[in-house]
Amino acid sequence: MLLIEAINIKKYYGDRLILNIEDFKIYSEERIGLVGLNGSGKTTLINILCGESEPDEGWVRRYGTHSVADQLGSKEYEDIDKKVANQFVTQHEWNNNLSGGEKTRFKMAKCFDKGNNIIFADEPTSNLDVEGIELLNNKFKEYRGALLIISHDREFLDKLCNKIVEIDEGKLKEYKGNYTDFKLQKDLDIERSLFEFNKYGKDKKKLEDAMDETKQKVGAMRKAPSRMGNSEARLHSKMGNQKAKANLDRAARNMKARMDHLEVKEKPKKIQSIKLDALDNGELYSKIVISGKNISKSFGDKIIFNDTGFDIYNCSRTALIGPNGSGKSTLIKMILEGDISIKIAKGAKIGYFSQDMNILNEELSILKNVMENSVYDETFARILLSRLLFKKEEVYKKVKVLSGGERVKASFVKVFLSDINLLVLDEPTNYLDIYSLDVVEAALKEYERTLLFVSHDRRFISTVANSILSIEKHKLITVRGSYEEFMEKSSNKTDVRAEALENQIFVLENRLSGIISKLSIPSRKDDPEKLDREYFDVLKQLKKLKIEKTQ
Repeated sequence: MLLIEAINIKKYYGDRLILNIEDFKIYSEERIGLVGLNGSGKTTLINILCGESEPDEGWVRRYGTHSVADQLGSKEYEDIDKKVANQFVTQHEWNNNLSGGEKTRFKMAKCFDKGNNIIFADEPTSNLDVEGIELLNNKFKEYRGALLIISHDREFLDKLCNKIVEIDEGKLKEYKGNYTDFKLQKDLDIERSLFEFNKYGKDKKKLEDAMDETKQKVGAMRKAPSRMGNSEARLHSKMGNQKAKANLDRAARNMKARMDHLEVKEKPKKIQSIKLDALDNGELYSKIVISGKNISKSFGDKIIFNDTGFDIYNCSRTALIGPNGSGKSTLIKMILEGDISIKIAKGAKIGYFSQDMNILNEELSILKNVMENSVYDETFARILLSRLLFKKEEVYKKVKVLSGGERVKASFVKVFLSDINLLVLDEPTNYLDIYSLDVVEAALKEYERTLLFVSHDRRFISTVANSILSIEKHKLITVRGSYEEFMEKSSNKTDVRAEALENQIFVLENRLSGIISKLSIPSRKDDPEKLDREYFDVLKQLKKLKIEKTQ
């Protein structure tokens, strides 16, 4: 059943034609993932299709009812049915003080509240934990209507979509299948386009060389041999081999015509990768960069952490995971504010990317923002910006006109260009377009310094992390290894707990050995009384952990 059709849609932002769509239809059985670069018009298209915005040209007809979940919107929402709210594990009354995850759950519950036959969802997984994403995925699978989803979560798109629609330079291109199918077809399209471009270049060069050779032959025929006298040369120039010259001239004209009719092939656009080349200065030499011991934290009656600890190893890429409200943001805040229970290696300089992107000045350009605290030159900054698709004059755009994804990218660049050797990222993938996500993901995978990041994007965690810090029942569990290894061990909680305890015991035993060495032969800088207190403190922690290990 046809639900929506859009014909000859055009939408301008100033002089820029952002959407130029001849014909787009949505049918009841379709589950569509809408992809494209940040700022390409994805949200604008959804707004036009659902009637919240009007096109400058063209028309939209709607044959069913719809609901919309806009993740960047901050409007007030009406109360929802309590039964639906319970299904989404959220409250039925809207409150602007809700957490990001709670707001997302409420908005998605609102979409299912009225029984509409099409749902438009703009980044529906943002701020949701893994459990929330799985819940939403199951609800969408049960839903019998059509879906149009903007999402950076490739796993989510793979599980739900039967069609991917890409916006590229204002036009739509449709691909059958899920995101993985789209990616395969897209790569094949680029490969074929590159082949056609190279063939076009070779054919053009071949014709140009043949034309040059023909022109040289014509010139040689017109030139009199050196042995001729003046009168004979004039006669040769006038008469010559008229037939041969005519044939060559005709051949040159034919080649020119073939050149003119040669179909021009543009070189396919390919997004370049980023190499996060950190400056040589400021390298950390401590084995453990961040260490927490005996951490306890609560807000009123709500316990967040209960006598727990963790270690972040130098040059590790650690994913901090856990359910919404488990304390991920709290732990990041404790690290940044220098909580007494957390030690950070001497010389550590933290670069922090926040979800609220409050490091950007709305009135300044992208370039001025990123150069504000940069220790790199403008050339490197421009290279980094261009890799994230801020090219040429676009770096002069003011932050206030940027989309959510563009702000994320600008914030990321600003953080990296500052004087840092420890990168802390809180949900860096939110609102990124899929192409930029691939670039950032590949760059962080090769990052050679210490990285701590919070993310609920399973594929991103799987690609980037080589260490997992999990919050479970008010405890912090560190597991060195990939996300897959962590999930495999999580099926047997005893293994995860045992490995975490082994890691902590190993670190404390090393510390104890170092203290004993200093007590045996103290230097002038050592304080024996302080070392003695530290010795008994570490011994006490070790004894406690070994008892815990046997339980």
